[in-house]
Amino acid sequence: MEFLYTYDSLRLEFPLTEPEKARFVIIGVPFDGTTSYKAGARFGPTLIRHATLNLESYILDYDIDLTEVPIADIGDIAVVAGDPRRTADRVRETLEELKMKNPGAVPVLLGGEHSQTLGAVEALRPKSYVVFDAHLDLRDSYEDNPYSHACVARRISELGVEEAMFGIRSGTREEVNYAEEKGIRWVHARDYSFDAFVDLVETLPEPVYLSVDIDVFDLSLVPSTGTPEAGGLDFWDVVRAVEWLTENKRVAGLDIMEVAGERLGDPTALTAAKLLFYSIGAMARK
Repeated sequence: MEFLYTYDSLRLEFPLTEPEKARFVIIGVPFDGTTSYKAGARFGPTLIRHATLNLESYILDYDIDLTEVPIADIGDIAVVAGDPRRTADRVRETLEELKMKNPGAVPVLLGGEHSQTLGAVEALRPKSYVVFDAHLDLRDSYEDNPYSHACVARRISELGVEEAMFGIRSGTREEVNYAEEKGIRWVHARDYSFDAFVDLVETLPEPVYLSVDIDVFDLSLVPSTGTPEAGGLDFWDVVRAVEWLTENKRVAGLDIMEVAGERLGDPTALTAAKLLFYSIGAMARK
């Protein structure tokens, strides 16, 4: 199967399935055109894939070996440098093409800047958007760009998608007011618990799109990300939530975004790779 807007790149190195037969399809988005603090998210997809070489494909918790799960990896989107809207269009068009050829596939985006989640949501049209993030990302515009990484949740909200956010610990008064006006529910990292997660998510309509901005985690786990924030969540906090969500809701797609770094084996990429394996494994159980 050939896809528009992708180029040959590093792929997962265990046995892969053809995209038209896969249950999960991995797509990299190596874009960081609006990064506002630490650049390098364009290396995220390669760093995550390389970090998987350090991991066992067998997941102890689920008695699942990912080499036995039909997974495809179609490489990376060929981004439009410096243009988050046109790159998001390529994400949208690639996922629309994937859904035509394999309607049952779950796309898994690796990134890359969080701005690109917009293209995936536009393609998959979920009813709900569940996001783990240090930031509200509800600005109307940032640095004169309405498609900045700082605006992605606002653009998704404008599509009429219900939103629930977890691990938040940064935002502006304008963003808090917008969330209150639009009924967007969010939980501060200091107040996060599994029960708080279930309380907000259990009433959300399906299907759900799940997005994890890697900066949601405690800074010790993810030192290399575009806008790092102290005071984040534990790895198992997020894994437990992913397990509940994939068991109780239909997940249309997911992403792990904002992984940056300048060297192979960076702890941020290792955290993202482990989360990738757990996320696919949790969905494969069902």
